[in-house]
Amino acid sequence: MADDWKENSEQAAERPSVPVASDSAGADEPWARDVLSRLVFANLAEQRRGRRWGIFFKFLLFAYLTALIALLIPSDWRPGAISKGQHTAYVRVEGIIAPGAKANADNIIEGVTNAFEDAETAAVVLRINSPGGSPVQADTIYNALRRLRAENPDTPLYAVIEDVGASGAYYVAVGADEIYANRSSVVGSIGVRSGGFGFPKAIDELGIERRLYTAGENKAILDPFLPERPADVAHLQTLLDAIHRHFIDAVQAGRGERIDRGSTEIFSGLFWAGDEAQAMGLIDGISDIRDLARERIGAETLVDFTPSDDVLSRLSDQFGAALASALQRLGWSAQALP
Repeated sequence: MADDWKENSEQAAERPSVPVASDSAGADEPWARDVLSRLVFANLAEQRRGRRWGIFFKFLLFAYLTALIALLIPSDWRPGAISKGQHTAYVRVEGIIAPGAKANADNIIEGVTNAFEDAETAAVVLRINSPGGSPVQADTIYNALRRLRAENPDTPLYAVIEDVGASGAYYVAVGADEIYANRSSVVGSIGVRSGGFGFPKAIDELGIERRLYTAGENKAILDPFLPERPADVAHLQTLLDAIHRHFIDAVQAGRGERIDRGSTEIFSGLFWAGDEAQAMGLIDGISDIRDLARERIGAETLVDFTPSDDVLSRLSDQFGAALASALQRLGWSAQALP
């Protein structure tokens, strides 16, 4: 036994020694660094791939839930449809009154119609914050309000002016039974305006030759690059006076004997603060929509019937925006991969 051990020891001593690299020495070798780098980047790529698939499946789930919700929503769903009990319905008239704007005739008439049709509506309120706009849109809304009011004699229609209810916005307001405002609200501006610029002298000084071809002797009326003609101005003034007359007729019909018909300023285009407007008969009192709902109407719950984008449009827009953001993020991640 001892002899065998001695023989093995001697054989081991005769073998040449092989250097063994330490961990730290091996890590400094180029091939080791390359392998380590590849392993790290492969791991990062796998993690990013996993995140991308996770985002993809989350959006699939979101799309499924969106479609499911859309199928469950009634086709006649509208703002205020889920309210219970008597309420004060209101429709916002905000910003410029014009085709394509938020405050256009179609939107406002739709909102007021839905408010009147709701069985729980105690009263309808126009919540106005607008400097005016198109006389055609304002007149269309005014006529629709008068019609709806006649069709729903048991449901009062009020207008509440917030910051401003001027020009075409006041045209709309007089379609209501009563008008209220804050004492600092801007009310009035019962008038019509048209404006522009004239550049005939400027183009002469710049050496610009004006070339204009028309069929019809008045087709170039009030062209800003031609000298102003008295006949053109007189024609425009006739047009403005006619529209102004329509405005005055609407105010007198809507306000009746409450307006101070002896005042020479009411229809001059001037505007006043709420308390002055009340003294002139342009509004019926100082109040806001909450006080009006509580004290005058007796239904404190406010329900907004202002039309907005339908539910499907809103959901699809939100989904599209989120999907675009996610795809952009995924594109960035793909470019970042080694």
